[in-house]
Amino acid sequence: MISVGDIDIYLFNDATAWVDPGGIFGLVPRVLWSRYLDADDRQLVPLAHHNLLVRAGELNIIVDTGFGNCLSESQEKRFALTGCDGTQAGLAAIGVSPADIDIVFNTHLHDDHCSGNFRIDPSGRREPAFPNAEYLVRRREYEDACQPNERTRATYSIDNYLPLHQTGQLRLLEGDCAIAPGVEALATPGHTPGHMSLRLESMGQHAGFVCDLASLAVHMERLAWMTAYDVEPLVTLETKRRWQTWALETSALLVFPHDLTRPAGRLTRNDKGHVIVDVLEIPYSNP
Repeated sequence: MISVGDIDIYLFNDATAWVDPGGIFGLVPRVLWSRYLDADDRQLVPLAHHNLLVRAGELNIIVDTGFGNCLSESQEKRFALTGCDGTQAGLAAIGVSPADIDIVFNTHLHDDHCSGNFRIDPSGRREPAFPNAEYLVRRREYEDACQPNERTRATYSIDNYLPLHQTGQLRLLEGDCAIAPGVEALATPGHTPGHMSLRLESMGQHAGFVCDLASLAVHMERLAWMTAYDVEPLVTLETKRRWQTWALETSALLVFPHDLTRPAGRLTRNDKGHVIVDVLEIPYSNP
């Protein structure tokens, strides 16, 4: 756990997936990205799936829900998952029940960030994973996810969010807004047009969960590096430029969703003037 003023953050790794590096590094050649991640004998690289519990005032907020336990056998095989359902295990380890969660904030609706919105119980019934929570996502993201095209349809599963909207448990955000004292949901387009990130500020301290604005720490260090999954890569670049400037000015702690080795850190400049991430160790709250 880490504190940002009087806001507490708990970090969970919901699961580790092994993926083709062409996805996470896009156009970056192997000779460069291999300095940051090692491929295994299958030529795959490991990605974390970080979710947060944010405690702000009296509110318990889950930020993204990962894979959960709703994936089919074929989906688990496709992602080559090791470890699973880490968010629920992490909550249990710190004594928080799913019923204690007040808000679930989905940064976007790609499967690896919101499949855990639901949960399959021992009887095989599929129910909202956080029964008393209000789920939040940007309206633009929801509309795009409900009507994907040939480029985006493989990353969206409508069962992860449509039923929540139909029952009134999902609220659609029109744009930037405060969701709790000191906690802001901000539009960060590029990865998807409706993508959002979270900014925290309390007692003069700052933090941000950038989500897939910068999937890995190196993506925030190097503005030109981005994933092949980004729908609008040049928009990603300019959004990162604004957040990089803010993070340098405020010494904000940034949390990266898929980085196993550098999950969090603060931006600084090295002796050559290059932006680098000064890694901060945040212990996982998983058991």
